[in-house]
Amino acid sequence: CPPADAVLIELEKTQPVPGAEVIALGEHVDYWNRLGWTDPYSDAGFSARQSEYAQAFGRDGVYTPQMIVDGQTEFVGSHMNKAREAISNAARAAKATVQVSLAPNTAAKKPDGIPLLIRVENIPAVSPGDTAEVMLAITENDLHSQVSRGENAGRTLRHIAVVRQLKVLGTVNAAEAGTFHSEPIVTIVNGWKRDNLRAVIFVQERASRRVLGAKPFALTGK
Repeated sequence: CPPADAVLIELEKTQPVPGAEVIALGEHVDYWNRLGWTDPYSDAGFSARQSEYAQAFGRDGVYTPQMIVDGQTEFVGSHMNKAREAISNAARAAKATVQVSLAPNTAAKKPDGIPLLIRVENIPAVSPGDTAEVMLAITENDLHSQVSRGENAGRTLRHIAVVRQLKVLGTVNAAEAGTFHSEPIVTIVNGWKRDNLRAVIFVQERASRRVLGAKPFALTGK
């Protein structure tokens, strides 16, 4: 959806909400591919994640474009005013301290990948009965897609913060101490432009979908 893409691009590039750092994740669902044009950035896993959000929000189904802020507020993704309000409200909540850097001896460890050192501290209390997952997303900026079918046929769409890879690094439950440590290896896949890549580490409750903290780390020139 071009209007929703435009909103996400503006939020990411202009950072218009005082006291908040907007960290965008563009997760392209795959269920519209049946209409005859395949979104090159879509993935069934993102469709599944959206269904999990729908369950958490008590919705009967899914829709696009949808924007979700901190896993707790959802609305039509082209609504800038709602986005700014939701981001401002989310910024008031306590967040974990997420630190991301290159792991020591980078070249010696894995010449064909980028070793990261991740430490998460001061994790807010996890909701009773829930588990918080520490997630690693690899995103790419400045991507385009040529649409051949559907309501946007013939248009070139611009995208930002497109999630290329998403995986769970580990978990923290309500009974554990509020710290986490990991040293994942980021492998650059053919077709990704490294200058436009970054890693985003975020902590998210599995059931409630509440985001407890996040941090981006540019992979450019690392």
